[in-house]
This record gives sequence, C-alpha cells and structure tokens, in this order.
Amino acid sequence: MIVAGIMSGTSADGIDVALVKIAAPSAKRSLPILTPVAHRACPFPGALRAAILAAMAGQSDSPNTNTAELARLHWRLGLAYAEAVRATIDSTGIKPALIGCHGQTVYHQGSPAPYAGRRFACTWQLGEPAVIAAATGIPVVSNFRPADMALGGQGAPLVPLFDYAYFAHPSRTRILLNIGGIANLTVIPAGAPLERVIAFDTGPGNMIIDALMQQLFGKPYDRNGRVAAQGRALEPVLRDTLKEKFFRLAPPKSAGREQFGATYAAKFLAACRKHSTKPEDAIATATTLTAESIADAVQRFALPESRRKSKPAPVDLIASGGGAHNATLLSMLRSLLKPVNCTVTTADSLALPSEMKEAAAFALLAYQTWHHRPGNVPSATGASRPAILGQITYV
Repeated sequence: MIVAGIMSGTSADGIDVALVKIAAPSAKRSLPILTPVAHRACPFPGALRAAILAAMAGQSDSPNTNTAELARLHWRLGLAYAEAVRATIDSTGIKPALIGCHGQTVYHQGSPAPYAGRRFACTWQLGEPAVIAAATGIPVVSNFRPADMALGGQGAPLVPLFDYAYFAHPSRTRILLNIGGIANLTVIPAGAPLERVIAFDTGPGNMIIDALMQQLFGKPYDRNGRVAAQGRALEPVLRDTLKEKFFRLAPPKSAGREQFGATYAAKFLAACRKHSTKPEDAIATATTLTAESIADAVQRFALPESRRKSKPAPVDLIASGGGAHNATLLSMLRSLLKPVNCTVTTADSLALPSEMKEAAAFALLAYQTWHHRPGNVPSATGASRPAILGQITYV
C-alpha cells in the first residue's frame, strides 16, 4: 500500500509530501515495513504564509486574525494540501491509496492550563480534510494529536513510531533529531522494545534563526549556516537563555511558537544587542543556542537511557529536517557531542531524505489508523495508553 503523508511545520514555510510504500507486519516483525518512494516540497505562497503566521500563538493580536479569517484559513490550507498531493501524483505518476495530513498547527498547549473554570490541554491543526479528499479522490486521515491528549498525553511528538520502525538497530543506540522550527529527539536504545523509546522537544530548532535572518538580513533562513559562521556566539546571552525553565524540564515535554515565536525572538535579539551590534553575532548566538540546547538534552536525558548497560552501545545521532542542511549547526553538534562518543550524521545516509521524514511519519500514522492500530508511543507523549489516532474522511 502506498500512502501519502503531508506535513507543514512550525516554520510555516511550505508543505512536504512523502510517498511511502508500507508493507504489513509479519510474524517476525510487529511493525510495518517502510520504503520511501518520493518526496516533494511545495512552498507556501506569500499571502498564505502571512495568514498562517498571523494565526499562530504569539501573533493573535493581528487585526486580520478573527473567526472568519481562521475559518477561511482552514479551507485555504485544505486547498493547498490537495494541490501539493496532486502535484506529487503528476510528477511521479503514482496515486496513493490513502493520505495522512498532519495539518498546520496554529496553537498547541501540551500541558493543562485553566480556562473557563476547567483545566485541560488542547491543540488545533488547520486544513479541511473534506477538501483534500474531494479534490484528490483519496480518503484522508487527519487530526492526529487530540486522541493522545485526551488520554493525558502531550499530543507530541508523534514521529517516534516511524523512527522506531525505520531506524531501530539491534546493537546501536539511535537518537533521531529533527530540526524544524522546533527541534525534537527520539531515543531508541540498542535492541530496546518500543515501550522503552522516549521522545521530546528540546527547544528552538530553526525558529529563532529564521526570525532573526528575516529581520536582520531580509532572507528566509541562513543557507548552510553561512551567516552564523561569520559571527561569534555571545556567551552571556547563551548562559542566561539556557537557564530558562523549559530547557531544564524532564521529558515528556513539547514546545512551539507559543514559547519560542515572534515575541521570544524579539526578546532574544534585544539581549544580543546589549553585547554586540553585529547582526552576524545574533545569528551565531541563535544557532549556538539550538546546538547547545540539543547537546544538553542528549547528554542529560538521552545518553543516560542508552548507557544503562555495563558496555554501552555505540550512539548515532541522525539529523533530519531543514536544519540538517545547516553545516554550521551540524559542525557545532559534532564538536559538542564528540566528548561523549556520539557520532552525528543525517537521515540521507540511511536512504531517507532529511526533509521527508516528518511527512513520511504521518503516512505511517495514517496507515495505522486505517488498520485500526495505535499510532502514539505513550513513553514519548505521556499518554496513559496507546491510542488509534485521528479521524478518517472518506471519498
């Protein structure tokens, strides 16, 4: 069965469509067998990206973000996702049997908070699945996160099932790092069962870097980390930032623009300007913050899990997402993790394009839902039990 996964993340820069061939589990293997088939990236038009950013938490004071705008954005995203799938079908000649659409997160509150007399967690992903199903003639699985949250989970991360199915190794510990707007880790100890997998967000990935690049250089991102390589990291800013509560929290934990969006980026830039007027230094500091927060999370939360045995297994950190193409960031990670004998590579080296992984994960989750199987990993999200995720929209 070939399934299309659709992902648009916290960077809000566009849509990734992954086609994945999924074979049923066997007597020797409890999870499906995954074969990447094709990937297509579709940038958002400027007006649509602006509408998405205006709808996200931290920018809710935009005069254009009202109920009507949110309803229109929900349908407009459905049209965009359908167009991305059709473009992928046209370019590959392959029509998938099923679509898994994550949708565009405009608000994610992973932990309970008071509202109107009750405490609860909540999340909201936009992108009308009926529009996608009607435009493509393919059934759609969507709205994956709420079922996990209804069981006490954070609704994130949901990539660990894919990570385990594709990357688990009998004799090597695998730490899967996705660097999107937010960075997250999945830790798979060598030979461990799925129940021992942990996963969590480490903090900002590209989010602050991108925000500062747009403001200071008028560019959407720091290609290959070239600007960061020309600056110096401002240690007082890093020291103060890494003391913040989120970085010290133990998993499970999740983050988004609610914590590290436009307001946070403005505060971070103001702190940098107290120590340097060079814009390159601000980019270098933001890049180092991403690298150091990831490395700290690896050493504090991931390596202790992988080194329970007297003879620890070798550890591979495998990066994916847009940040996997930032050579300066990866160089920083290699330097920070060298003392703990953790090798750093990318998903491309294991036959999976780095920018394809998250979309491919939602192809697998859609397959699981279609076959009435759980998609969450409770040890990663904090849910009380496994859950079948999402809703199906039929053609």
